[in-house]
Amino acid sequence: MAQEPQATPGRPYPPPPACEPVWPAQATVLAAIALQLTLPKRLTVGPTWLLPALEGLLVIGLLLASPRELEYEHPRRKRAAVALIAVVSAANVFSLVELTHFLLHHNVTKGQQLIVAGVLIWLTNFLIFALWYWEIDRGGPGQRASGKDGPPDFLFPQMSDDRIEPREWRPKFIDYLYVSLTNAAAFSPTDTMPLTPMAKSIMGVQSIVSLVTIGLIVSRAVNIL
Repeated sequence: MAQEPQATPGRPYPPPPACEPVWPAQATVLAAIALQLTLPKRLTVGPTWLLPALEGLLVIGLLLASPRELEYEHPRRKRAAVALIAVVSAANVFSLVELTHFLLHHNVTKGQQLIVAGVLIWLTNFLIFALWYWEIDRGGPGQRASGKDGPPDFLFPQMSDDRIEPREWRPKFIDYLYVSLTNAAAFSPTDTMPLTPMAKSIMGVQSIVSLVTIGLIVSRAVNIL
């Protein structure tokens, strides 16, 4: 008597194709622009319009490439988005370095301005790295939308137990936003683990930026107060 084939353990991968809306990413960049525009002028590194202008380019690029939602891979959109996110991230890190240099080499008496600047840099860090995670996981949003997911870069709790979410579950932008928030607040992963060297490297950079912002600038400003 022939034996029945045994089912492969675990959920099928990749999940079925599903459109990926881009408005959450666009709204995130707009929020980052608003934060940068509220940075105190005395503590602004370089022209006040520079970083918001770069973030504005990112919004325009995403809007032109996919006005509403992604249904398949857009190689040019992906390259442009990753390049612009990298520039904005580098600009934010540069602002942090310059602000730290100012703190260590000048007699600062107004701690309130430093607290505001530190909070703005931390929030921008949190928003921008959510875009990083959204763009790299499984090959990017376009590849995920087409159902051609690459190997996962993050292990979400929903992926480890089929009783938590449907078997065809796939992370959305809000999931990457939450990963960025917890990593920036805890300086390490919480419930979602990085699986690939790329994901670990990006999360490590975010943790360092967040640690420096909170541990050096904000704490020093509190002491001044």
